Amino acid sequence: MTVDGGRDARLPEPRQHADRSRWAAWIGYLLAAASLVWVFHDVDPRDLARDAASIRWPWVAWAVAFDVLGYVCQGLRWWFLLPSERRPSVARTTQAIYAGLCTNELFPVRPGELVRAYLVSRWSGAAFARVVSSILVERLLDGIWLAIGIACVAFLVPLPGSLMKAEESLVIVVAIGATVLIALLRRARRSAGTRPATLHGWRAALAHLAAASTLHDAAPAFAVSSLVPFFEGVALWCVMRAYGIPLSIAAGIAVLLIVRLGTALPGAPGNLGTYQLLCVVGVSLFGVGKSTATSFSIGAFVLLTLPLLILGLVALARSGMTLSSLRREIEGMLRRGREEGSL
Repeated sequence: MTVDGGRDARLPEPRQHADRSRWAAWIGYLLAAASLVWVFHDVDPRDLARDAASIRWPWVAWAVAFDVLGYVCQGLRWWFLLPSERRPSVARTTQAIYAGLCTNELFPVRPGELVRAYLVSRWSGAAFARVVSSILVERLLDGIWLAIGIACVAFLVPLPGSLMKAEESLVIVVAIGATVLIALLRRARRSAGTRPATLHGWRAALAHLAAASTLHDAAPAFAVSSLVPFFEGVALWCVMRAYGIPLSIAAGIAVLLIVRLGTALPGAPGNLGTYQLLCVVGVSLFGVGKSTATSFSIGAFVLLTLPLLILGLVALARSGMTLSSLRREIEGMLRRGREEGSL
């Protein structure tokens, strides 16, 4: 399988949002450029080359292993959130996640969420809207654990006031999101019990999710969610060790949480630029110099992104589809859904 070039390789978006998506993409590119300018400002390229030449590769292997383990945990969490009667295997959900992540690394505005939802819907036979609703719950769980993680890190290291204000805002957003979702699910559960045949589109998706969302499934999904940032933080710490940065695992998790908070909104493909900026800011909180921090930010991006791209391309190849065929099928499905009023 190859990534098709040209116009057909672009991922699907509802046409009425195309202009808005282009503007969002351009804003992401501008932020990426500004971030990279700041990251490389006052950094000697010879220092970067020297740090790259002294990388400890066994630590890199551990970093990749823990990073993969984090995505497997994400696949397991998603498995718990999918309709119990139509669940694909955990291997399938993880494959779809890698396909989506690979897409996000190649294109702006994160179209990979549509890709992974479509693949799981296609493999399991579950309604596309129902699968997407489970991804929305995933994002809520991520927000909850991100808020918890940053609050815990604040006890270990003094964080800048701007970060604490962002964390407070995140807590408010998560609380509002949780309240709204619970209210919608309760309403959907009542509607599904009285008029199941008359529900369409997202109301039907919420009704299905309400019927499938039980404590039996939600509790393990919530617990597994804590392992996702933990293993990804350990992976980032392993890259620190590869660059000879003598910080603790807690510091690695703290930097990961800072990166996650700062990249919550879509930006350039792979969060290029903002990822480096946040890595530099994060390790600088622990007394790491600008030059070493910049080397680490580049290494972490390349060493963790390259395996993700390779595994993502393999996941796409094993799905039997290319990016262009996915674009056509998802775009057609969204168009039919809008015409029928089911999306």
